[in-house]
Amino acid sequence: MVSISWSHFPLVANDDQARRWLQFAANLGRARNTNEAYGRAVDDHLRFCGSVGADPLTLRADVIAAWIGESQARPNGFEMKLKRHFDSRAGLSNATIQQRIIAVRSFYEYLVEDGSRERNPVRRGESGRRGQQPRRGLVSRVERAPWIPNELAWVRILDACRTEPLRNRLMVAMAYDGALRREELVQIEIDDIEPAYSLIHLRAETTKSKRARDVAFGTASAQLLVSYFRERSRLFGRLNGRLFLSNSPRNRGAPIGLWSWTKIVDGIAARAGVLRFSTHTFRHMRLTDLARADCTVDQIAQYAGHRDLSTTMLYIHLSGRELAARFQRSMASIHREREHMLATLVDP
Repeated sequence: MVSISWSHFPLVANDDQARRWLQFAANLGRARNTNEAYGRAVDDHLRFCGSVGADPLTLRADVIAAWIGESQARPNGFEMKLKRHFDSRAGLSNATIQQRIIAVRSFYEYLVEDGSRERNPVRRGESGRRGQQPRRGLVSRVERAPWIPNELAWVRILDACRTEPLRNRLMVAMAYDGALRREELVQIEIDDIEPAYSLIHLRAETTKSKRARDVAFGTASAQLLVSYFRERSRLFGRLNGRLFLSNSPRNRGAPIGLWSWTKIVDGIAARAGVLRFSTHTFRHMRLTDLARADCTVDQIAQYAGHRDLSTTMLYIHLSGRELAARFQRSMASIHREREHMLATLVDP
């Protein structure tokens, strides 16, 4: 049985059906972060049900709609967390609400399958088929392109990184080179690195898609890696296990965790004055740069570990490569026409 941190979602832990649902999902192999996000979503839903006196076993769609409305209107701490929400100054972000609806729908699907409910109150959107009208989902999806810094902001980020310890500078370089999610970065082990070919082997259990893949690192990362190997050997006396280890007195020699890496990047972003920069921005930048370098959609998807090519297409559009190519073709056509017209002046 997969272990779950029940203290993160006490209402789920104290509800028999919700607890069995989350444990069931975890035992089936759902990613730990996804399972925790789903647990928080249903915990929030149970909180709302308690506040309005609704029973999850009998409530109807109007309670779901009221919960969504409350999520869209509640304070989101925008002033305190400027870089977290940009689509509204009130309410949870569209992406968070979408995720929570999916989680709560999954919970009610479990209740239906378990025989505790007859129908799922969280309806799905449906595309139109055989001439039928499409059915709109509960909340319209807002598609936003990933944010990446301009060159001036990127230079400020790198300037702020120069004062960081060697380990942190290597983490920054590898996060960009490999387009790594934070979970993938902190779980790299020394045996995953192949210096001769400048490759990092990402094990399936460390990736979001549960698919192993290889990513490359560049010359700067290779130089930092050699220096860090020397420093790591001097500090900890071993060259095995997790690559990135803590040097703090309290956790000396322990692997760097997700939140430690997040705090490091938040500190860099604050010193650089680029508050929107996050651990995931390195990934957005690398994939956009691959698109600008004319890598194919399939190649970018493979490098990123995307299951769905529609996700990869975001980076193609963000790179502007299609727009640039269309602009060049259009200008070439106009240029030829102008040249043809001017040619009439040669032999009047």
